Amino acid sequence: MGIVLFMGAMAWASVPFYSWFCRVTGFGGTTGVAEAAPDAASDITIKVRFDASLDRMMPWKFEPEQRQMEVKLGESALAFYRSSNPTDRPVAGQATYNVYPYEAGAYFQKIECFCFTEQVLAPGEVADMPVNFFVDPAILDDPDAAHIRHITLSYTFYETDLPEGYAALA
Repeated sequence: MGIVLFMGAMAWASVPFYSWFCRVTGFGGTTGVAEAAPDAASDITIKVRFDASLDRMMPWKFEPEQRQMEVKLGESALAFYRSSNPTDRPVAGQATYNVYPYEAGAYFQKIECFCFTEQVLAPGEVADMPVNFFVDPAILDDPDAAHIRHITLSYTFYETDLPEGYAALA
């Protein structure tokens, strides 16, 4: 009985543990979260490409407003994605994200992002969704990541249940 309980507890804890592990290490392209960019930026630049996709059940339109930008390492940058809800009902969504190459995940730091919270768009609503980020200059000290000069930031939006206040409007 103890083994069964232990295995059940391990299965239950595996998802939050894996999520924590990915956030801490950048494994699998998971980005970090920071409060602010470093005080000094490097003269070295890196190109950040932006990608957007939707789960097949998500009715929104979703795309980056810019396909790429060049940023200095350590410099705060602001990019926007545009979402629209072409349906006749409110739709809630949550974005998941990653970066490629995966080695860059530990150095790609988000200060603010639409992906941190659930988004709700009313029928016909269009929203510009910002992501404020920087690439940590420490990437140059990592032998596995120092060669990276292009990073792709990808988002996928999934439909979620409407929050309580919106359910009555549906």
